[in-house]
Amino acid sequence: MKRCKATTKAGRRCLNGQRPGTDFCAAHATEISSGELLATAAGALIGHALVPGLGLVLGGLAGHSFRNVMGPDDMTKKRVFISFDFDNDRVLRDFMLGQAKLPDSPFEVIDHSLKEAAPERNWEAKARAAIARSDVVIVMVGNATHRASGVLKEIAMARAAGVQVVQVIGYKDGDYTPVPNAGRLYAWNWPNLKKLLS
Repeated sequence: MKRCKATTKAGRRCLNGQRPGTDFCAAHATEISSGELLATAAGALIGHALVPGLGLVLGGLAGHSFRNVMGPDDMTKKRVFISFDFDNDRVLRDFMLGQAKLPDSPFEVIDHSLKEAAPERNWEAKARAAIARSDVVIVMVGNATHRASGVLKEIAMARAAGVQVVQVIGYKDGDYTPVPNAGRLYAWNWPNLKKLLS
């Protein structure tokens, strides 16, 4: 189920699911998305061109109805933050960035882990802000990820922000330890990614 597109009073994205035929949950049902507005306006313009006066109203209703039949914006991609062990698994980040560029990718990468030992003193604030903007944090699991302090901090940030966390095995072979508090460990393959991010 897709998440409501509304923003809460605290400035975070609503965690409720969308109602059928709309981009919003029951609590935000009175809001109008850009897709709904565009469909209604296009229908009104076409209707007015065909039947001046009456066509404006009928075309607007037809455009709105067509939008509801087609459903909400299904092409909206999930915004993903990639968490990974910077010292050992940078190649996993690169693979995920490549997959995000595929035409049928259900996600876009908005940011990724920063090296915890980086000279930037505010890396945690930057990571916290990026995680809060994301829909999902994907933890790319390698051999030592469950002990990587930066990854553990990013998961805590995601949990505090109410952002979904998914962990995926980064390599084909090996015995991997799940990262604490990051949920179930999934195999990394295209069908799994699409299912987890739809």
